[in-house]
Amino acid sequence: MGEVLLGIETSCDETAVAILTDSGEVFAHEVLSQVEHSAYGGVVPEIAARAHYDFLQVLVKKAMSNSGLKFDDLSSIAVTAGPGLVGSLIVGVMFAKAVSYATKKPIIAVNHLEAHALVARMNQEIVFPFLVLIVSGGHCQFMLAHDVGCYSKLGGAIDDSLGEAFDKVARMLGLGYPGGPAVECKAKNGRGDRFFFPRALHNRPGCDFSFSGLKTAVRYAIEREGPLDEEMVCDICASFQECVGDILVSRIRNAIKAARQLKEGIDKLVVTGGVASNGFLRTIISQCAEDMGVTAVFPPRELCTDNGIMVAWAGVENFRKGNAVASLGFAPRARWPMESIS
Repeated sequence: MGEVLLGIETSCDETAVAILTDSGEVFAHEVLSQVEHSAYGGVVPEIAARAHYDFLQVLVKKAMSNSGLKFDDLSSIAVTAGPGLVGSLIVGVMFAKAVSYATKKPIIAVNHLEAHALVARMNQEIVFPFLVLIVSGGHCQFMLAHDVGCYSKLGGAIDDSLGEAFDKVARMLGLGYPGGPAVECKAKNGRGDRFFFPRALHNRPGCDFSFSGLKTAVRYAIEREGPLDEEMVCDICASFQECVGDILVSRIRNAIKAARQLKEGIDKLVVTGGVASNGFLRTIISQCAEDMGVTAVFPPRELCTDNGIMVAWAGVENFRKGNAVASLGFAPRARWPMESIS
């Protein structure tokens, strides 16, 4: 059976647990998404932390029961230690430390962003070095992955993340939270050429992103058009998504060129994070990467959003590197850049 790891994820508003082997066989996977935040149009940190506290133990018990395993069967416990909402992280970290202490199993402090970056390697042949684009509600950045725990940042968002832009556009249109799936759904029935929104940093050097101007332009369009019918809402979503696609293509081209200047043989672009589940953007990104001689690789959609499998798999990768420790002295970190993991 090999090594068996328990993964725990509580960095934001998903409480997630998974049990898997070092070969990628998943014995159990439980995710609880907190619907309470939809009434507020975004995540409320206090509500998120309380929900983790109320349900994490329940999910771990359910996962252990479904797997047919006992805690003695585990090789290690992997837990997201940052970055994220500190109150939410504390719940997961303290629970994982308690399990580690009680079972005398080593514990692995997992970087949430590294977990996103590595999960595509679980079932696909991706060798180091490779380029990573993380696009989620809290992050938007290019990383050059040299090895487990070793990354170089090529660029990132200078204001809003892409996922945040999706959420804010959805909120302005009254589509609810989370905004990404809602905007994508409406965009399928809209015209992407109805509105022209600004492409910030488009065709300029560098690998940084800026989405605050796009968000503002959408707000102006909504105010200018007055009361919106269903057709107009769909057209705004489609035009917004078309604009995002153009921005990503421009930045991806620059990032691939920058990565190749640093490392020869870059032939994979791993695109991950919640926004990477968007079907329209997957198609745009795949074509752009192909034009640059690179293969775009996406995790399965259910592994793009926050989940316990990615944390457990990051634990596997770190376990192999000898990064599982008996020490319980680490603390959760609200900020933990990938380039500072090592």
